[in-house]
Parts: sequence; C-alpha cells; structure tokens
Amino acid sequence: MNDGPLFEVKNLQKNFGGLSVTDNVSLSLVPGDRLALIGPNGAGKTTFVNLVTGNLAPNSGSVHLAGQDVTRSSAMQRVRLGLVRSFQVTRLFYDMTPEEHVALAVLQREGRSGRMIGQFRSMPTVMDEAREILHLLGLLELSQFKVREIAYGQQRLLEIALAMALRPKVLLLDEPAAGVPQSETARIEHALDKLPADLAVMMIEHDMDLVFRFAKRVIVLAAGTVIFDGSPQDVTQDARVREAYLGSYANASSAA
Repeated sequence: MNDGPLFEVKNLQKNFGGLSVTDNVSLSLVPGDRLALIGPNGAGKTTFVNLVTGNLAPNSGSVHLAGQDVTRSSAMQRVRLGLVRSFQVTRLFYDMTPEEHVALAVLQREGRSGRMIGQFRSMPTVMDEAREILHLLGLLELSQFKVREIAYGQQRLLEIALAMALRPKVLLLDEPAAGVPQSETARIEHALDKLPADLAVMMIEHDMDLVFRFAKRVIVLAAGTVIFDGSPQDVTQDARVREAYLGSYANASSAA
C-alpha cells in the first residue's frame, strides 16, 4: 500500500446560486484516524458529506480514495472502494431482526442479495460474519429481536453494524448519537472504541462531550470553510472557533 492518505479531499467547492456552501475545503485521513467534523448549523457539514459520498457533484475540487480519483464516481462505486456512511436518520426495517439486517448487508457487499433473502441462515460464512459484527457492537443478545423491540440507541448501533458489514476503509458517522438519550450514549462510545484500529473514522456530531472523548483530531467548518484543523485540546482555545461555535462550551469547560 502507498504511504499517502487513505482519503483526501482537495479544494472542494460547491455553490448554490451565488452562495458558496462548501468553500475550498481540503482535508485528509490516514488509517486509524479518529476525526470529528463540527460546526454550527448551516456551516455546510451535510453538503460536504454529500459531496464526498457522491450524492452531490462539486463545482470544483477532487475526492481521492485509496489513491484513486473518485470525484466523478457514483455513491455505490465509492462504497465498493471502501467509503461508507452511516445515516443520520435511521433507515431500518422494523419487522426484521438485527441478524437479518447485517446478513443482508454482507450479501449486498458480495453482490448476492437479490436471490438470497431467507436463505442466508444456511450460509455459515455469512452467519459467522453477521454474528461477529453484532458481537463487536454489543448487539449479539438482541440479534433475534425485531428492530421495533429494541431501544433507539441500539438501533443507532445497528446502523453502524450495517456500515461495518460493507467492510469500510473510511467510515463516515453521521451524528451517531442524534436522538439517543444521554443514558445510552455510553453504549455508542463503547462500540466506537471497539472499531478496528486501522479504520479511518470521520464523525459529524453535535454532542461535544462525545466529540472530545472520541476524536484525536477536530476540524471545524463555519460558513462552508475550514477554520480549524487540530487537536481537541487546542480547539477550545481557538478564538475563531469560540466566536463561531464553541463559545458556551469552551467557557463552561474553562470555568469547570
């Protein structure tokens, strides 16, 4: 493998009308990165994720994955190359079990999902992998429950399990703790701690306590542009970040 970044965005630009929603954004990830992308509402985080995952085309700039230029590749082509996003809004089937969800995701990755629904239990390799992923995310004992019967925080974990079944090299976590009661966020943190060490993870998240416990690096977007890229320790001290976004959090932290 080359020594360059696993994932690289160069000078990404997206304009809607006369407005730059993503304004000359560059960033890169190497294997094992734990990066949090934060910023105020309207900063352009969702647009940026849609650009890098292939759901939106940029006006200019490029996206590279594992050394390949994927700027014009479809979202599905990017998934096959290892760029996988978990969705902010849970998209699960309430009458299916976690085991069924993950097994079907494994089959989808292998291009076998069309004819195999209902038959996966006779496939030991698929079942072993599904159970391994559910175990990794602390969901194994819930594998036979219907999704409607499990807690919302566990549904969010199942969403990460589905992403893992696609064998990502780069995982984009889109607000994994959104809507999860504070009492359940520890489960999500515990699961994130167990993700493979060589996986590059970028998390978009508003829960700043989770951000600071998870991230080794923080990027702050404001008005579509990167205003900070550095350590969690430094981000609360940065004057521009305090002004744009973190004022109340940073002041509370320093007063605490």
